[in-house]
This record gives sequence, C-alpha cells and structure tokens, in this order.
Amino acid sequence: MRFQDQAVLVTGGGSGIGQQVCFAAAREGARVAVGDLDLERAEATAATIRGTGGEAHAFRLDVTDPASVTAFVAAAETTLGRLDVLVNSAGIREIVSVLDLSLEEWQRVIGVNLTGTFLPSQAFARRLVALDRPGRIVNLASTLGISAAPNRAAYTASKHGVVGITKEMALELGDRGIRVNAVAPGVVRTPMTERYFQDPVQAQVIRDIHAVGRWAEPAEVAHAILFLAEEANGFVTGAILTVDGGWTIGKKM
Repeated sequence: MRFQDQAVLVTGGGSGIGQQVCFAAAREGARVAVGDLDLERAEATAATIRGTGGEAHAFRLDVTDPASVTAFVAAAETTLGRLDVLVNSAGIREIVSVLDLSLEEWQRVIGVNLTGTFLPSQAFARRLVALDRPGRIVNLASTLGISAAPNRAAYTASKHGVVGITKEMALELGDRGIRVNAVAPGVVRTPMTERYFQDPVQAQVIRDIHAVGRWAEPAEVAHAILFLAEEANGFVTGAILTVDGGWTIGKKM
C-alpha cells in the first residue's frame, strides 16, 4: 500500500474532499490525523476509518489560529509517532458581488483559505526541518486559483494565493526534502456546494461548463491529492494539477 504506516494530516477532514482524503489515505495504509473546526465531524470521520480497521484520530483545529495549528501538528506527531504528509483541505467561500463584499467577509474567506493554508504548512515544514525529515504538502486550490468567476472575489483571490504559496514553498523547501503541490478542482459536489445541485437549471449549467459533461465527486479529487503526495512522485513539486473535467481548457461554442 502506498502510504503504509505513514502519518497523514488532513485539515478540513470532517467533510467533503478532506474527508475523502482521510478515507482514501487510510485504505492505503496511512495513519490519519483528522483536523476540523467541528470536532464532532472529525470524530465521525475517524470513527468510520477505525470501523474498517484503519487508524485515525480526531482533533479540533482552527486553521486561522497559530496556537491551534501548532498544537495540531504537535499532537498528531505525538499520537502517530511521525509526520509524512499534510493535506490542506479546509476552506469556505462567499457568493456576493465585489461591490457589496464586506471587509469582514473578505477577511473571513482569506483567513480560512489562504492563511489557513499557510499556517499549517509552515508549522508542518518547521517540524520536518527540525527533525531533518522529508515530507509532502498538498494544498487545495481551485480552478478559480487560475481563472475567475462572478461574485467570488475573496474566494478567487484566496485560491490564487494558495497557488502562489504552493509555488513559493516548493521553491524554498525543495532542498530540504519537502515537496509542495496543489490540486485545482472544478465544481465538486460537497456539503459546501450542495445548494447548486438542487436547482435543475443550475445543475445543467455545471454539467455544461465541464468538457466531460458532469461535476466531480470528492473521492476523485482525493485520488489526485494522494497521487501528488505519494513517495513515488518525488520529482513533482510546485505543480498545480487541474482536476476540472476540462473546465479550463476552453468553452464549448
């Protein structure tokens, strides 16, 4: 198994893509640290993994709080006995015109999506450097990290920032044995996006913007994340892997 006995830390592991990363990593033999602001959801994810014979531990994690992040990395190392992979999956979004976007909402989205990627990555990398150990970080960007869409100024800015910090950390940490990559999904059906799919017209629009004629499921993005995280891909760093069903390749006329 690709991650046998490796320690995989996941932020936002209580639902959506992060939860599927936890499940997929556990199936590949990983020992999983499930971090989430909602401890009950993290516990549910961990319990599901343990119920299938895997090892997982739940931790309450606020990715915008440096103390919480540091405590999460330390607790995961103590509990799992090592550090190998960090997946930054925690995220939120707004849907509001740039003209009406409040500073509070802007800061909230930037805080969770961008600062909430930087802080765990920094804490994880610092610990690996102190241990003189290699490791892998995979960030959750978005097609809106390489393009734009209406009414998502903060989300788009934050995901462009995730792309930037991915490249920067890959450049700075490569000679320390730490690889940093990101995935850029198209529309994925998760609890955060579920309302899109309740309207048949909107659901059809989502199908139409993807060349494959459908949206993604969280498990598909999780597979791409683990591809970037596995040791066999040791020469891949600073990459932004689009997992978008052809959204960004062009528009059907």
